[in-house]
Amino acid sequence: MSIIKSFSVGNGDMFYINHGSDNFTVIDCYLSEENKMSITDEILIESRDKGITRFISTHPDEDHIRGLEYYDEKLSIANFYCVENETTKETGTTDFNKYCELRDSSKAYYLYKGCSRKWMNESDAERGSSGINILWPDTDNDHYKEMLTKAKNGGSPNNISIIMKYSLQDGVNVLWMGDLETDFMEKIKDEIKWPEVDILFAPHHGRGSGKIPSEILEMLNPKIIIIGEAPSGHLNYYNGYNKITQNSAWDITFECVTNKVHIYVSNPNYSVDFLADEGISNYNHYIGTLNL
Repeated sequence: MSIIKSFSVGNGDMFYINHGSDNFTVIDCYLSEENKMSITDEILIESRDKGITRFISTHPDEDHIRGLEYYDEKLSIANFYCVENETTKETGTTDFNKYCELRDSSKAYYLYKGCSRKWMNESDAERGSSGINILWPDTDNDHYKEMLTKAKNGGSPNNISIIMKYSLQDGVNVLWMGDLETDFMEKIKDEIKWPEVDILFAPHHGRGSGKIPSEILEMLNPKIIIIGEAPSGHLNYYNGYNKITQNSAWDITFECVTNKVHIYVSNPNYSVDFLADEGISNYNHYIGTLNL
């Protein structure tokens, strides 16, 4: 069993995976004065018995690294995962400066397509794998190199985002795509072996500018798409697919077990009509079960 949590943080992203193995993973960071204590306290509690904790940065845009300095002070990042990059910004924030410090430190591990690492996706006698695999970037790809140069010169780092799949044995497959933009996805669609997934976090917080091209979406064939917290007027709602909108659902917790995912939200008035009702009550505000 594992727990995936998607925090409702406003116009940003932050997740954790409490693995069934001796691993704990945090993906991105968006902390404010209102939420930073409650979120970091929860992560401290949930990760307290884990031997390995890692922080994965999909890309260094402010809505994915806000509060990183506070997070590091509170939880002391030991393993920082990111793409190898030289992103610069005309006006660097303390959180971007912290990102650069971690990125360029001995704590960093650089992610790329097909990379392997204990205990991200390799097991041994000491502990099991986290089930995390990186599908992108291909560091030899010319389109990707162009985006690295753009970010180095102070442009948007959205298109240096990783594509990351999490898999639970005999259970769920989940995909994150950072803030990749539609035109860039069109350029790289033939460079990736797109897997079928059960839960897909829509890139760029669900914005239309990050709409997944239909050819890729057909290969992914997600059972649920999670639409992020961009302003509603900017969202693409992926008509024809089951979805949960975080603007309305607030925090979303996925209890991942064999062949099932029990789903909970923090908004007691939120509901959907495409999940099975198995009467589960391990967390508050159960909205149903996804059978895989």
